[in-house]
Amino acid sequence: MTITIALAGKGGVGKTTVAGMIIRYLIETQSGAVLAIDADPSSNLNMVLGLDLDWTVGDIRENILTEVQKSLTATGAAMGSLPGGISKREYLDYEIRSALSEGERFDLIAMGRSEGQGCYCAVNHNLREVVDAISKNYRYVVIDNEAGLEHLSRRTTRDVEYLVVVSDPSQRGLVAARRIGGFRHELNINIENTYLILNRLPGGIMPPALQKFIEDEIDFPLLGVIPQDDTVIEYEFSGKPIVDLPTESDVYRAVSAMMARMFEQTS
Repeated sequence: MTITIALAGKGGVGKTTVAGMIIRYLIETQSGAVLAIDADPSSNLNMVLGLDLDWTVGDIRENILTEVQKSLTATGAAMGSLPGGISKREYLDYEIRSALSEGERFDLIAMGRSEGQGCYCAVNHNLREVVDAISKNYRYVVIDNEAGLEHLSRRTTRDVEYLVVVSDPSQRGLVAARRIGGFRHELNINIENTYLILNRLPGGIMPPALQKFIEDEIDFPLLGVIPQDDTVIEYEFSGKPIVDLPTESDVYRAVSAMMARMFEQTS
């Protein structure tokens, strides 16, 4: 069975860094391959993971729409075919598999830019089917989402075993986390477990007012906190992949402990 972990949070709270640490934890402690899906249009999960990114699903989607528009008057266009008789589904399957960035025991798909002008419904339906079909070949799927969850059900029809909402210790971050948590009841997919991770907490110490806000306003449990770690900034500006942080780094140790606890609680 494929286990899906989705991350969400306000922009700038370190969600993508946490996603990278989760992927590293899975690679180092769990069996089976991992598929990382970067569903944020900014597409920077590859930098955290130390992978090159030449092609995104957004690029593929735009290309297929261009081809379809060129062929609107050709026989079969309305039936979902492209020039040469290839179906949209077959084209997307080939192109997306070709666009996978390969790491050690993990692969990455970047969704890229959001839709432009035009009708994307049929293409997005085919995209969702292709991504779901590819996902079945992996033990774990980790999805780094946009700031909210509005588009998660457009990326996958899979159930999500774990939704991890990331916030920094700010009121804006936590208000966004609360709002994101509310979205989970409105999606067309089932989310089994939801947790909050508080990132970049100075000294790793929770102020009483912050703890009270979380207890009173957030209706899903706090999984743990990640202390502020200046090593992350050093890696970012030196061009080093954050996934290569030392094993003893506070960030990786905190995420590892939280993931172990999360799996233990739901096993």
